[in-house]
Amino acid sequence: MKNAIQFLPIKGLPMIAPGDDLGKLICEVLANEGEQPQDGDILAVAQKIVSKSEGRLINLAAIEPSPRAMEIAPIVAKDPRHVEVILRESREVIWVSPGIFVVETLQGYVCANAGVDRSNIAQPEGNPEDEWVCLLPVDSNASAARLRSRIKALTGAEVAVVINDTHGRPFRMGGVGVALGLAGFEGLADQRGQSDLFGYRLQATQTAVGDELASAASLIMGQASEATPAVLIRGLTYHTPEPDPGATSLVRPKDKDVFRYPPGSERWRNQG
Repeated sequence: MKNAIQFLPIKGLPMIAPGDDLGKLICEVLANEGEQPQDGDILAVAQKIVSKSEGRLINLAAIEPSPRAMEIAPIVAKDPRHVEVILRESREVIWVSPGIFVVETLQGYVCANAGVDRSNIAQPEGNPEDEWVCLLPVDSNASAARLRSRIKALTGAEVAVVINDTHGRPFRMGGVGVALGLAGFEGLADQRGQSDLFGYRLQATQTAVGDELASAASLIMGQASEATPAVLIRGLTYHTPEPDPGATSLVRPKDKDVFRYPPGSERWRNQG
């Protein structure tokens, strides 16, 4: 179909370990399938494999939970050590209630558990106390930019990169993909001032293109044993901004977040 947008699953990547050259591995898998990145492609990559390649793994056996973590843990039904890691990865606690732990991460995202989880992490056998969890990249935009540069160095292709994760939403069931890091294209399309089909000038329309692509790619990647942590997106026309804002433009400013502090959340905020 002419002008169709394609989402090509990248299967066959090995289990990623700290220090792995993610760009090289992706290019090798594509080459094995007779494919390679092309100018204008967008590479969507799951946060988990980016974090693994960057060594963002921590063993809970090495964590001593703080009194605050001990207080929160039974409410959110988590290991106190896990809660301690979440606190260390957070700027601010937003909400604590049974089974719900929402924070602002060090990177500035508001999400559950600071993105710290243990899914798709190989665990040692025989000692349940010896558990590993995965953290978000230190700077997802920088991670996306490095991966973009690596693809360019290996293939010569100018691609954009989306690093995506799955987040919940306040008023909808289920998680959707969101863009944690972007490089090479504008994640927020501002259409204010443009005209609709009938000449009406748009007043407030801003489209989260980065999140929409992340969500579409997440549908292909899956959440369980699909083993498809990367997707090549082809056929979408986009603008490459200079300077590149990354995914920062998608984060709602704190003073405009009218749902940030639910009633009762004061208890958990501004504690040491």
